[in-house]
Amino acid sequence: MDATRQRFLMCRPTYFAVDYAINPWMDPTAPVDADLAIRQWEQLRQTYLDLGHEVELVDPVAGLPDMVFAANGGTVIDGKAMAVQFRDPQRADEAPAFRAWFEAAGFEMYDPKHINEGEGDVLLVGDHLLAGTGFRTAHASHAQLQEVFGYPVITMQLVDPRFYHLDTALTVLDERTVAYLPEAFSPGSRAVLRRLFPDAIHATMADAEVLGLNAVSDGKHVVLPAQATDLAAKLRDRGYETIGIDLSELRKAGGGPKCCTLRLRQGKASK
Repeated sequence: MDATRQRFLMCRPTYFAVDYAINPWMDPTAPVDADLAIRQWEQLRQTYLDLGHEVELVDPVAGLPDMVFAANGGTVIDGKAMAVQFRDPQRADEAPAFRAWFEAAGFEMYDPKHINEGEGDVLLVGDHLLAGTGFRTAHASHAQLQEVFGYPVITMQLVDPRFYHLDTALTVLDERTVAYLPEAFSPGSRAVLRRLFPDAIHATMADAEVLGLNAVSDGKHVVLPAQATDLAAKLRDRGYETIGIDLSELRKAGGGPKCCTLRLRQGKASK
């Protein structure tokens, strides 16, 4: 298997904190080590660079502690960027910051008509899009995704609030292969996944609970939370090379490697 060089967008967690709770992972009363969060994020960024990937940075904004989770900032495919509309008011001001970056970078811009939390709920697999709904992104947004990007969109119904975005319950390993937690999906969505991906890797609940599926793959290397040991072993058995990263502080807000990472597909580089 071959690695495909990627271009990513990330946001340094300069202002990271857990000041509110908008998912089951967040506890504002629990201590957070902001300096450790930055060091862990820097390790993730350096890992991508060491693998030969390009990492762009959007400037963090004071008062937006979750902006580090850049995957929720948009969906970028074939040089087109769809901006986002967040469900929760605490994150609403992230949307224009990410939109301004995409516009300055030369992407063809589209604005959402419904709640749409970006690549957190929209994953490109080969020639189709898997689109999550149930907790954040509205089902009504899926039709717009298909019109904008021109890929068939397949709705995935999420049923466990701990796995509130699609990218916490399913990871794309290459154009034909995914790993996912069956229990995170409705019976109908599970049946669709079995039909589409008969050779998929099934994660354990223990690995999902450390956000093991919130992983990033270039087709050969898989960057995932270091604590997801069973999933890492399954990936290695399939021929993937795994790189474990400790993002324990960011996990206190419900995020892992993929949450911090937005794929930029075919666009003019930001200078």
